[in-house]
Amino acid sequence: MDAQPDTGRIPIVDVRPVVECGRRPAKAVSGETFQVTATVFGEGHDAVAANVVLRDPGGRPGPWTPMRELAPGSDRWGAHVTPGEIGHWTYLVEAWSDPVTAWRRAAEIKVPAGIDIGLVLEEGATLYERAAAGVPEPTGRDAVLAAANALRDESRPSAARLAAALTPEVDSTLARYPLRERLTRSLPQPLLVERKRALYGSWYEFFPRSEGTPERPHGTFRTAAERLPAIAEMGFDVVYLPPIHPIGTTFRKGPNNSLSASRWDVGVPWAIGSSQGGHDAVHPDLGTIDDFDSFVRRAADLRLEVALDFALQCSPDHPWVEKRPEWFHHRPDGTIAYAENPPKKYQDIYPIAFDEDMPGLIAETVRLLRYWMDHGVRIFRVDNPHTKPVVFWERVIADINRTDPDVIFLAEAFTRPAIMHRLAAVGFQQSYTYFTWRNTKDELTEYLTELSGEAAAYMRPNFFVNTPDILPGYIQGGGRPAFEVRAVLAATLSPSWGMYAGYELCEKAPVTEGSEEYLDSEKYQLRPRDWESAAREGRSIAPLITRLNRIRRQHKALQELRNLHFHSADNDALIAYSKRTGDDTVVVVANLDPHHSQEATVSLDMPRLGLDRHESVPVRDELSGETYRWGRTNYVRLGPGGAHVLAVGPAPRIGGSPA
Repeated sequence: MDAQPDTGRIPIVDVRPVVECGRRPAKAVSGETFQVTATVFGEGHDAVAANVVLRDPGGRPGPWTPMRELAPGSDRWGAHVTPGEIGHWTYLVEAWSDPVTAWRRAAEIKVPAGIDIGLVLEEGATLYERAAAGVPEPTGRDAVLAAANALRDESRPSAARLAAALTPEVDSTLARYPLRERLTRSLPQPLLVERKRALYGSWYEFFPRSEGTPERPHGTFRTAAERLPAIAEMGFDVVYLPPIHPIGTTFRKGPNNSLSASRWDVGVPWAIGSSQGGHDAVHPDLGTIDDFDSFVRRAADLRLEVALDFALQCSPDHPWVEKRPEWFHHRPDGTIAYAENPPKKYQDIYPIAFDEDMPGLIAETVRLLRYWMDHGVRIFRVDNPHTKPVVFWERVIADINRTDPDVIFLAEAFTRPAIMHRLAAVGFQQSYTYFTWRNTKDELTEYLTELSGEAAAYMRPNFFVNTPDILPGYIQGGGRPAFEVRAVLAATLSPSWGMYAGYELCEKAPVTEGSEEYLDSEKYQLRPRDWESAAREGRSIAPLITRLNRIRRQHKALQELRNLHFHSADNDALIAYSKRTGDDTVVVVANLDPHHSQEATVSLDMPRLGLDRHESVPVRDELSGETYRWGRTNYVRLGPGGAHVLAVGPAPRIGGSPA
């Protein structure tokens, strides 16, 4: 039977994952498997064992999960656990002295050597009788008692008596119901379990106003809804809209960020607010709130979620400027300073000041978010959250998720790592990342090792290959192969990835040489695109995007982050990595050189793939449909920007599930 907890007798230290010493919860999503580790050791030569106990939001403990020592002699133990329903869970580590294992180790040495045979076997029999008392299953209990009797049976040779106590049946029973002495429990650690979309999804960003017609160039929610089937057909899960609110006219920007706009220029959607309303209004040129509701319903019919941009800032014409002056910073001359991010200037945008009335701003922000939630929005992409107090977002997100735990917030915070990590820890479910600027094998390996390691306990990356603000230099200079390989990398390295419309057409013209801004940026003007002609003329990489999203839905391994492992390739232009979840294993090899073919020997870490070191298995390239046979070392040659996405063995067909 279990002993009563004897705190500290079996040290349990450095339990992970833990966020901010347990002050904030580690994160997972429903059905996600992750590893719990701890350092556990006993006295002298005592054998110890450990397990993990998960408690669900109702406080009910699940079946405990046995831990194993991760490396012999390391005292570092680990076990993989999988929480279920959404909510606030806890987990803890239990450790105990394992007298049966300690006895077995001694007996397997002493009995063959003829040392204290009678005493050793009697000690074992006594332990087995004690262990049997804690076995509730009659069959298992009888097997353990039979082993105890065999240990005392002096009519049999000593080796046979010992062998009778080490049968698979006895081993299996005592693994399920061990004899636990000096039981010690760690402090329970908080675990927040969220819905799957918080970890996995494919995002597509587009401007509804660019989806017009020749008769009415400015698009509406109704005309934009006609674009949704094509987005769904490419396999995306989330359609993300920039701000849809009225746009100010004061200091309105013209094409290419010019300071003088004509009466026909549409302005920047992030310059929110005019006499027509603020953050809880829709731009009249887009339609009405009923039109927006119809757009959301049409998206849902296509299994698309709508993510809405939430930008807490104002144009000089926003109603708040007059009604809530305490929400802005006034300079000595009485004017309000516009937003800047040197060298960028945003003369048409006023930032918010939080010192005078943060409670009022929190209440208004929660009201606005709930307004859009009532209109079907369950995902918000938050613009520049790092320019607002962290505690502000902590309180806002806590208020929303307290009643609506399915609502997801994506932090658009291209800023210093400490701030990005802090925003994730206080509640943001996802974050933009530096992926856009990580291009070499060393850069990608280092960054992804960080993201898929301890940071994965609280920060979930979303790999956008481009944004309306970011036209990466790599794709500007690499042409179509660069667009293709970056899509492959984003879609297979991260469970969440995204693209801004036009990426599939390989749009790459910068406003000036060396700039990451688009020429004729859609931020400042309408940008209609001829999707049909591009597809007909082969200028679109939409077929590749479609294939990648289909592969992601078929392979559960690609829907997770913590399972990423890098393999060796003896050419720095080629990167190799794998993801494995259960029986589903995917290996990716990509050529990072968009200009030249490259070749290498790829050396696979076979045990990480669940394979023997000298095993050879069939692999199927999910991009091309070709089949190869791969072992530990494999020759690879890929054209510019080319890639293999290899299913190892008979890959299971896993359909996309609601997230």
